[in-house]
Amino acid sequence: MNAESNTVLLEGVVGSTAYGLAHAGSDVDRLGLFVVPTERLFGLHRPGESLVSTAPDRTLHEAAKWCRLALSANPTASELVWLPDDCYLVRTPLGEELIAVRSSFLSGRAVRNAYLGYATQQFRKLVAKDGRGDASPARLAKHARHLLRLLAQGVHLHRSGELRVRVDDPERLRADAERLALHPAEAESRLAEAEAAFDRTGVLPAAPDERPVEAWLARVRRALL
Repeated sequence: MNAESNTVLLEGVVGSTAYGLAHAGSDVDRLGLFVVPTERLFGLHRPGESLVSTAPDRTLHEAAKWCRLALSANPTASELVWLPDDCYLVRTPLGEELIAVRSSFLSGRAVRNAYLGYATQQFRKLVAKDGRGDASPARLAKHARHLLRLLAQGVHLHRSGELRVRVDDPERLRADAERLALHPAEAESRLAEAEAAFDRTGVLPAAPDERPVEAWLARVRRALL
């Protein structure tokens, strides 16, 4: 794919920097959304939907793919439209329009499934053996931080309808993660607590409102004709 022919609508720094958990030596991860010229969608071969590069670490998703990811409440993709202002690198007018309709992507079932699902993946990594013995303490602590962050974000989103990207108390989360790294099995109770919180009534609708999403995507395609 010729990246130069694409237009980036929204891009920001994500990961540990956005969460407020970065330390010396942390990677700086960038996530963005791009759009291809509309005429390229009518050819024999559809353009690729993701661009991944290193130095810097950068992932870009085409507009339609990003929308599908966000409608499924993919935690990494979704945070692009909920970043703190100081994390954005590119904010075009169409990108601002997407931020304005970000709540339309949310639904209770998708948020529950995505955040509990991704946190459970981290739990499995936390308690698993890698075939060569236990993972390093630093690696275990990283899995624990991801687990705790995902659970906190998911439950808050369920209760409030707001995806809070930046961690409220980074030092406390780090300390909790260090404890879980030493006693990984205790993370199971954290998952159970979050699942119970998701069982209680939240504010999210049963299904996302796809109408504003479709309307935004149509505006994007017209703009790139």
